[in-house]
Amino acid sequence: MVMPMISYRPFYETLFKKGLTEYYMIYKQGLSANTLHRMKHGEAISTKTLNTLCEILNCSVSEIIEYIPSDTENTP
Repeated sequence: MVMPMISYRPFYETLFKKGLTEYYMIYKQGLSANTLHRMKHGEAISTKTLNTLCEILNCSVSEIIEYIPSDTENTP
């Protein structure tokens, strides 16, 4: 069974579009390297962290995360 999940792919796409790097996020904006590690591995982050990311990148939540439903959610 595939579990529904949150993907951070939009975050990395937003970084790319804005010409920013993880180095910038850690060393210039003070984001924890552990936070980026958790995101890379699909682990949970807090809504406070999500808010901080939106503030740093001046973007919406949908530019940080996306919901990917499981394959079984749409089956009768």
